[in-house]
Amino acid sequence: MTEYTFQAEIRQLLHTLVHSLYKDREIFLRELISNSSDALNRIQYEMLTNRDVRDLDAPLAIRIRPDAEAGTLTIEDTGVGMTREELIENLGTISQSGVKSFLEQANGQNVVTDIIGQFGVGFYSIFMVADRVEVHSLSYHPAAEAVMWISEGEETFEVQASDRSHRGTAVVLYLKEDAHEFLETHRLQNIIKAHSNYVAFPIYVGEDENPANAQQALWRRSSSEIEDSEYIDFYKSLTLDFNEPLFHIHSTADVPVQYYALLFIPPSREPAIFSPRREPGLQLYARKVLIQDYCTDLLPEYLNFIQGAVDSEDLPLNVSRETVQANRVMANMRKAITGRVLRSLKELSQNTPEKYVAFWEEFGPYIKQGMITDFDNRERLTTLLRFYTTKSEDELTSLDDYVQRMQEVNGQENIYYVLGDSQSVVSRSPHLEPFRARGIEVLYLTQTVDSFLINSLFEYNGHKLQNVDDEKLDLSEIGELQDDAQTVEEADVAVEEADLETLRERFTNTLGERVQSVRISKVLTGSTSPARLVSPEGTIDRHTQRVYQMMDREYEVPKKILEINPQHRLISNLVGLLAENAPAELLDLSIEQIYENALLLDGLHPNPAEMVARIQSLMEAATKK
Repeated sequence: MTEYTFQAEIRQLLHTLVHSLYKDREIFLRELISNSSDALNRIQYEMLTNRDVRDLDAPLAIRIRPDAEAGTLTIEDTGVGMTREELIENLGTISQSGVKSFLEQANGQNVVTDIIGQFGVGFYSIFMVADRVEVHSLSYHPAAEAVMWISEGEETFEVQASDRSHRGTAVVLYLKEDAHEFLETHRLQNIIKAHSNYVAFPIYVGEDENPANAQQALWRRSSSEIEDSEYIDFYKSLTLDFNEPLFHIHSTADVPVQYYALLFIPPSREPAIFSPRREPGLQLYARKVLIQDYCTDLLPEYLNFIQGAVDSEDLPLNVSRETVQANRVMANMRKAITGRVLRSLKELSQNTPEKYVAFWEEFGPYIKQGMITDFDNRERLTTLLRFYTTKSEDELTSLDDYVQRMQEVNGQENIYYVLGDSQSVVSRSPHLEPFRARGIEVLYLTQTVDSFLINSLFEYNGHKLQNVDDEKLDLSEIGELQDDAQTVEEADVAVEEADLETLRERFTNTLGERVQSVRISKVLTGSTSPARLVSPEGTIDRHTQRVYQMMDREYEVPKKILEINPQHRLISNLVGLLAENAPAELLDLSIEQIYENALLLDGLHPNPAEMVARIQSLMEAATKK
């Protein structure tokens, strides 16, 4: 017998577990069953390529034996087992970062059980219910000797020889007086059904030879036999998410590749707070053997929020975990499963649009990312896009809906969009005035990814997408001006062309190199906006500049064309001041403010606070007697 001292982090962990109060101590059984399942998966995988294994024909199973007389609970498996060195390494040490993270999460909390699984400290949850623990293990290596690990949750543990004669591991818990409820068979069975019902190996309790868990993989059953509650239970057991998934995809296929897939769309893009699955990827099985717990090669990156499992008979049994991604079958599976997911999303949008809205609000940016990166599926993805618009500010609309409505506008051929920081901002954009005046619908693009999306989405069903700030925008032949398009009589603001030209030159001289040019607008009408900024032809990086600004990267205010509205009263007033030889300061302050107001409305102003002093000067001039 040899005595060892736990590393300092483990001693601190044990103290936290033993001396804390717990709402739900049954979590220890889930953790031990999970460990046993991992051990069985490992031996199953080992036997695919290695026949030199101890007890080659031993059935793969987990047995839980309560002993009320002795006050012990034993959890035993016929898995891979451990050597002496592995036992010391696995149970005497643990990642310091994992323990540290766990302790930080648990600090000051009365209930910490739900976060145990996140940090690889699950085994030590046994000390919530046990005063003493013995672990007997015999490795699958034919030359290995049986060994026993003993601990009472204090500063040391012992390792000595064991009389175990068959492969696997048995964890014997000497239960505390207040934990004897875990010796009751029905209590153990209920815990298994709640937390471990879909473990792939049979779990036997006591003398019962009927497994306590469903065991059969849900994805291999016919969907017509499965209740919705079973899907929900499986999702919750996989993710530890207390909420139901938005929807699930249960798919089987034989060509071009054979697979079973059970996939879930979570209710939120953020992982459940207690979920043990902190990395993207699906569980990958080859003929019911778990090959990878986080396989990221089955779906493109933009769909990495999907949870679930994929099982295939076509994957070769000797496939290597390290080279599985290079397998041709994997490439075919990826293509097939991605197509199935996109088809299911389209069906969801058509059959249950209210669920699709919930999906889009959470995962819309991911679909837009796919538009940018997945050229092969761009056509499918385009049909999944949704936007708010000037005619649909409270309900999402598809591009098909937009195209259908645009048929009502005489002469409209293009699809128009406006870029901005938020819907509330872009809805007030001066660019929209001529569109509203003619009844033309405009898409709101208000997410960061939209600045990249628009460089991939050039047209839809033969209709070109055009930015409302395009220099060549011409609406003169499109739609008809509404009766209320102008709220000010033209006579009130009529300005001679020569006077407008003089004012335009004053704008040009005042703003200098900050603008590419100043011109009289042929688009703006009415009295809402005195000016707008137009992107010169060829400035293809104007969307990227917006992204740089939002990311606080080096940003330069783009030089744009300033269009002034000849029908706006403010422009008319400035013409009058110019004719009256008003103080130059007042004119220049007004021109500066009109320009920076346009920057602000386009979300391009680098520092709006700089306008305060100028606004105050203008207020002083306006209130001067």
